[in-house]
Amino acid sequence: MTQIPAGRPPVTAPFPPLSTTVAGAPAGPGVLLAHGATGSVQSNYGGLIPALSASGHRVVAPDYPGSGDSPRATGPLELDALADAVVATATGAGLETFTVIGYSMGTAVAVRAAARHPERVRGLVLTAGLARADARTTVWMDLFLHLLERADHTGFAQARALAGLAPERFNALSPAELAAALDPDPSLPPSGSAEQAALVRTVDTTADLPGITVPTLVIATTLDPLVHPSHSRYLADHIPGAAYAEIATGHLPMVERPEEWQDLIQEFLTRQGL
Repeated sequence: MTQIPAGRPPVTAPFPPLSTTVAGAPAGPGVLLAHGATGSVQSNYGGLIPALSASGHRVVAPDYPGSGDSPRATGPLELDALADAVVATATGAGLETFTVIGYSMGTAVAVRAAARHPERVRGLVLTAGLARADARTTVWMDLFLHLLERADHTGFAQARALAGLAPERFNALSPAELAAALDPDPSLPPSGSAEQAALVRTVDTTADLPGITVPTLVIATTLDPLVHPSHSRYLADHIPGAAYAEIATGHLPMVERPEEWQDLIQEFLTRQGL
């Protein structure tokens, strides 16, 4: 697994270039990962990257501005610019074409990447995603922003934990697990969390969906407190020919049901020859 330092490759975006993890077979089928808001490559895809690498894929995983080692943006994030930046990162790492795997807000990044760069994107996998925030998701983001603006690290840890885990999973946490989930350490959330949460409020890929022509798998998280599974159903219904699957998990399938999530992705890639 290789880290490309921030500063390579150059991207035409109103924020610094993205630090990137590259892993897997150099000549394998390309996969580009788009993580969720207030997350990072490691937190969202730390288990999936070695699984994809072991199956022979070439994986490129950039961190958004303010996540991982990527410098924080100097202004608001825009969906077009972020989609262009992750695509430029993939091509800069040597991928000519690739499947984009998007999680949460990363599903909007993935869809916009496919719409703006159809010559590059061969397939999509969209988990716990949305085309446009509804009132509930918008209120969650407003709460995140309120707590971040006030440096309420305890409140932000509580809100993110409640938004991330299915109620049954949350209530089943051991005392040590609960303490870790509610850790108010200000260094734990990515420094770009506010810009990323603000972007969730404004994304809208509804007009892009009918024009998506690549093989697509939509995975709904049916116990999700943050992004209702109806959003995934909408994505599947409006992307022509999209396959649809469900996982009985909250917003964090990589935490609650990682093997089931990875198996769905791997089976789809194999079935579609991606």
